[in-house]
Amino acid sequence: MNAPAQVPAAMRQAVDDAKARVARLHDELPRWELVVWTAGNVSERVPGVDGHPDLLVIKPSGVQYDELDAGAMVVCDLDGALIEGTRNPSSDTAAHAYVYRHMPDVHGVVHTHSTYATAWAARGEEIPCVLTMMGDEFGGPIPVGPFAIIGDDSIGRGIVETLSGHRSTAVLMQNHGPFTIGASAKSAVKTAVLLEEVARTVHISRQLGEPLPIPQEAVDSLYDRYQNVYGQ
Repeated sequence: MNAPAQVPAAMRQAVDDAKARVARLHDELPRWELVVWTAGNVSERVPGVDGHPDLLVIKPSGVQYDELDAGAMVVCDLDGALIEGTRNPSSDTAAHAYVYRHMPDVHGVVHTHSTYATAWAARGEEIPCVLTMMGDEFGGPIPVGPFAIIGDDSIGRGIVETLSGHRSTAVLMQNHGPFTIGASAKSAVKTAVLLEEVARTVHISRQLGEPLPIPQEAVDSLYDRYQNVYGQ
């Protein structure tokens, strides 16, 4: 009988550091009112070393946010199998793992049920690019992904199919809610916060009239400046 997989010694410190980061980042979801009760999750890829494959750190399933700390986090391989932890991984782990397997530049994935973004997802409607913030952060509209049920990697496939070749780092999975990706777990959380802000603002705008689209050349300019020049 094969011994159960475990975190390689060469990755021990990196995994522990990721657990601490992911635990802290989960605090941001209720702080920005992106989740209720135990819904939502943040994960981070831990790159493999010395020939060991990548791993991911994610929250356990059905655990309240005030009970989450570094020790509560679970570690899985990129097939979603539990490597370390005393609780079951998040029910969305298969989706996160699929994204990491097929999008090697992604190192953070976030899922929320934030109210306004999820309302757009319930309509199966993309959020049009009518705000300069959207041009900056997303480079265009927020796309809608296909309807899929939790239980296998169907949601992950929908995320990858929708975002591959797309500037957006956010997708509205139809009838489900938003997923965001990033070069780090922190950047994916930031994207989730900004996504809810633009979803709310565009929704309110549409109550007052039809929002004005931004010309594509202006969107391109906004995106290039924000991604390559803005900040420190």
